[in-house]
Amino acid sequence: MEVTRVRTSRILSWSLAGCLLVTSAACSADDAGQEEPRPPVPATSLADPDTTGSGQAGDAVVSCSAAVEALREPPDGYRIVGADVAVPDREVIEAQESEKPDPAARLFAKWGLVVRVGAVVDLRVGPGWEDRARVGWGRPAVLAVSVQVQACVPDDDQARWLAFVGGTWVAQPTCLPLTIRSQGRTSQVRLGIGVACDT
Repeated sequence: MEVTRVRTSRILSWSLAGCLLVTSAACSADDAGQEEPRPPVPATSLADPDTTGSGQAGDAVVSCSAAVEALREPPDGYRIVGADVAVPDREVIEAQESEKPDPAARLFAKWGLVVRVGAVVDLRVGPGWEDRARVGWGRPAVLAVSVQVQACVPDDDQARWLAFVGGTWVAQPTCLPLTIRSQGRTSQVRLGIGVACDT
């Protein structure tokens, strides 16, 4: 398995952690796709539904160069799912109008994906949700039904996790199921997008 090394300049920026947690007013629905130029999404990613106009999304690859921060541990307000992914532990993740033409992406909930270094991780919207939800991380984030985060290792050997900016898009406020696969294991998690999940 090829492992890509990521250059990093610092560990755990609290301002980034705030953005990952969607607590900063400066974080908006447009942040995921309209920030400073970054390397393009790898050619292995399928087209963004915004450009195809098809309303369908396929698989996308999140490259190591899309990582925005290297961390010693997941930020406060995050929980580890399985062994290699951390997601927000809030009851409700705020959703805003996205202005995307894809009907499945009407609302956007911004949250940072945190992945253990060196892990190959696949995330997919739950079965039956392919026409109602999208996921995407990176700059720009490519909306997709499923994404794969490549095995990445930062230059700083103290870092154990990498953060990626993006989030989820949904047709309407919902409790969104996600399937996470890593190291041959599958985990399920539900995120309250605009509404709380029933307990």
